[in-house]
Amino acid sequence: MQISLDSPASAPQPLSPYYSQVARIEHPDGSALLFVSGQIAEGATLAEQTRGVFETLAALLKAHGAGLADVVNIRTYLTDIGRLDEYGAVRREFLTGTPPTSMTFEAARLFRPEALVEVEVVAAVPAR
Repeated sequence: MQISLDSPASAPQPLSPYYSQVARIEHPDGSALLFVSGQIAEGATLAEQTRGVFETLAALLKAHGAGLADVVNIRTYLTDIGRLDEYGAVRREFLTGTPPTSMTFEAARLFRPEALVEVEVVAAVPAR
C-alpha cells in the first residue's frame, strides 16, 4: 500500500496552503481509494455554490483517474439544513447513478463566512 497527498495542478487550487486536497491510498493491485478534502465554492446562491463544489470535485477526481461515478461516500455540511432539497436537486445533476453512502450535517459556520455548503467525498478507483 502506498499513500500520497496532493493538490493536482489540473484542478482548482485549495483556498489555503495548509492542507492537501486529495489523499490517494494505492493498493498493490492498482486500485485506489481517494479521500477528497471538503470543498467550497464561490456563488451568490446555494445552487451556484453546489455546482461549483461538484465541478471542483470532478476535476480533483479526474486528476486521479476517477470520476463522480466512482464516489462511494459523501459528506455534506450545510449552514441551513432546511435547504437540503435545494442542495439535493443540484447534487442529483452530478451524481446520476446509484447514490453513494451519505451523511449530511448542519454547521453553524464553514471555512469561509460566505460559504453555504461544503462537500467531501471518498472514491474507489478500480485497478487499471
